[in-house]
Formats: sequence, C-alpha cells, structure tokens
Amino acid sequence: MDDLTRKSRLNIEANTRVEQLFAAQRAASQAAPYPCANERRQKLMALKIQIRRYQDVLAAAMNSDFGFRSTTESKMLDLLGCMFDVNHTLAHLKRWMKPSRRATELLFFTNSVQVTYQPKGVVGIIVPWNFPVYLALGPLIAALAAGNRAMIKMPEITPATNAVLARLLGEVFSEDEVALVGEELLDPGVFTALPFNHIVFTGSPAVGKIVMRTAAKNLTPVTLELGGKSPAVVTRHYPIADAAQRITHGKASNCGQICVSPDYALVPRESVDEFVAHVQTSFTAMFGNSVSGNADYTCVINDKHFARLVALLEDARTKGATVIPCAPFDAARDGRKMPLHIVTGCTADMRIMQEELFGPILPVLPYGTMEEVIQLIQTGERPLALYCFSHDDAERQHLLRHTHSGGVTLNDWGWHVVNHDAPFGGTGNSGMGTYHGVEGFRELSHAKTVFKRQRFFPTHWFYPPYGNFVQRLALRFFLGKGDAELK
Repeated sequence: MDDLTRKSRLNIEANTRVEQLFAAQRAASQAAPYPCANERRQKLMALKIQIRRYQDVLAAAMNSDFGFRSTTESKMLDLLGCMFDVNHTLAHLKRWMKPSRRATELLFFTNSVQVTYQPKGVVGIIVPWNFPVYLALGPLIAALAAGNRAMIKMPEITPATNAVLARLLGEVFSEDEVALVGEELLDPGVFTALPFNHIVFTGSPAVGKIVMRTAAKNLTPVTLELGGKSPAVVTRHYPIADAAQRITHGKASNCGQICVSPDYALVPRESVDEFVAHVQTSFTAMFGNSVSGNADYTCVINDKHFARLVALLEDARTKGATVIPCAPFDAARDGRKMPLHIVTGCTADMRIMQEELFGPILPVLPYGTMEEVIQLIQTGERPLALYCFSHDDAERQHLLRHTHSGGVTLNDWGWHVVNHDAPFGGTGNSGMGTYHGVEGFRELSHAKTVFKRQRFFPTHWFYPPYGNFVQRLALRFFLGKGDAELK
C-alpha cells in the first residue's frame, strides 16, 4: 500500500471515528440529560486529581512539542490556571445550579417565574497549540460543570501533549462523556461540521470566521476566543522601569506566544529611549545575557512560525525601523530560542503594525497626548486585552471608557485571565462569548424560563372575545390614554 493510499485510509478512519464519538455522546446526553450536582462534582474532582498526577508528564510532553518549553512556565501558565479554575468551580457549582427566581409583571402578580440552567448537550472544544492543556481543560471544566458531554479537538502540532491528555482523560472518563481527537484528524472541518450544541474555539480571528461559518450551517452557537493587537499604555507619570519590567515579562513569557500578550507598547515620546533601555535590562535580569541553554526561556513552536517572525522583523527593517535584540541571537546556535526584539521607528505600512505578532517582538510607539493613544486604539480592531499603567484613577477611567477590549489589567499584564470568578472573552474581532466562573457555566447552559400559573389565576380573562371590562382596565392602566390627534 503506497503512502497516499494509506494516508487516505487513515483519514477516512479518523473521520468515521469522530462521527461515531459524536453519535455516542449525543445518545448518552439524551439518555441522561441532567446530571445532578454530585455527578458533576465527581467528574470535576476526578479531573483535578488527574491534573495533579500528570503535571510532570504534561510538562515533559509540552517541552517535546515546543522543542523546548520551560517546565516551570508550563506548570504556572498551563496547569496552575486549570487548578484555579476547577477549585473555583467546585466551590460554587451548587449555587450556580440553583434556579434563579425572577419577578413577574404586575399583571401576573401571585404567579411565579424562574430561570433554570439546563445542560446544552454535546460541546465541541477546539484547542490552539500555545496553551494546549489550559485551553483544552478550561473549557472542559465549564462544560462538565454545566452538565454537558464534550469532544476536544487538539492541534496537530502538539502530538506528545495530545497523547498524554488522551491518556489522562481516558483513565477517568468514558468516551461518551469526554473524548479527544488530535493530529489524526486531517481535516478540522469534519469536527466543526458536526451538529454540536455549542462550540468553544480558541485561535486566530481568520480561523474563527471559518469555524463560525461552518457552525452556522447547523445553527450551532459559538464561543470564540480570538486574539488581536493588545496595547500596553504607559502613562506619563507612571514609573518607566516598573512598566518596562512587567511588559517584558508579558512579552517574553511562552516566547510571546500568548493571545493576551502585550502586542505593542505606547510610551510618552520623551521616555521612549529610557523605556527601551529598561526593557533590555529587565530581559537580561530574567534570562541572562543569552537565551541559549536557558531553562526558563521557551522556544518558538516550530520552523514555520519562526520563519514568520523573522520575516516580520525583516519587513520592519526594510521599511526603516530599528530592531534591537535584547540578547545576542544566532539561529544556527540558538535554534528557535528567539530573544525579545524591540522595534522602534514603526510605521503603519509595516507588517508588525498590521498583524498580531504572537512572538517575542515588541514595537514601541511614541505618543504625545492620551487622545492620540485613544485614537490609535480606536482605529484598529478591538483587542482581546488592554493594559494601562497609571496610578491616576481619572486617567485610567478615561482610557477604559473610550476604548473597547475583551479584558483589562491595570499596572501589569494578563492577570485578569487567571482570576476565575470573572469572565474571560473578547469583543468584536477578538471574539464573542465568555467562559470562566459563573459566566462560563451559563454560556454552556440553556437558560430556560419557567412560568407557573397559580391554580385559580384568571388568565382566561385575556382570551377573546376582546373588549371585556378587565381587558379595558388593564390596557388603560398600563398604556394610558393615546393621543387622539395623531393620524
């Protein structure tokens, strides 16, 4: 059998398996449509235990997939967030599940209205490569809390992590509860074309549009966690050294491959040189004079993404920008361990000002007034995150009220994402819908309104034939008297 024939056969088998998994989950969901709180808690506890047990194996797998990924970074950024999420969910699940009492209209006084939160059914979760554990298990935690079954589509470029996650999940869940597919599924469209009851996708805006278009054929609701160019605004009276240190950390963590990483910095014009110097100093303090062999610094994921970053820098240089590496870099020696590169003298025609960077490149843009900052942010697509470095509350509020972003961290970067009592999500080009906390539970539940009529409440008074005294009285009371002169 030649390679092409074998590949075709494996692809057909993978497609068939995905369809069979979905059918099994849908049947199981229909047979047990509303798991009780204890059942949901047991599943979440089992997942929590597995995360703890597999932490070293998962970190090793991610290291293998990236070429090199800091073990501590993997545990802090991928696994610790999962633990925060599951602990918060376990603590609040019973309260979230309780029906919510609502007020009736005065006309229906003495009756009752409540909202119950019903599992949607089968949730599809599509995972990106940059945080393959956190962005698989975070949505899974929300799905299980809401009483759903879940199918997880892992990225094709993280095969080692996919294999470990499949083993981790397979030990505590049957495949009609939680199932995982990975690189064996050659056409991701097969997954998104399934008639899920909800899809959670994390990835780029371009692919998010494809997912949404495919899901629309089944009228499947989607939660899209996308990206964008998230600005870091350093205000005029904020300490430059402190802002530079925190932005450097955000830009160098996971080698900048984070959807909420600061994409570019806006700095007062007179402070640009000082800011650049402090970024260089901060990078050296964290990672030394060379990233080669550094156990705390992560690689660019693969050659394709590395080539894209090199091309972005070359495009900027060609168009007149100044590129400043924060450490000596030789690809022949260091491979894909690319240190942070600061770029000044940026212009709008450069690719680094048009594309989400998703790597260790930091454009630094000078500004004169806060109105210039607001205009620049408003001109672009709405970002997933915004970072404002200011100790002046009025200044902060002015910026936040005149810009849109998915979320905000003040005087630091990214930490709003790992506080799981608050929702995480984008707006506009950076996404739609939210998960984490009660918002995640409700996102993956159907909020069903239940109106209960008391036994002797006379709703029949509102039936035809129309014009009786009660109807006339109700209309006059609630609508008042119309304007007879209007024609």
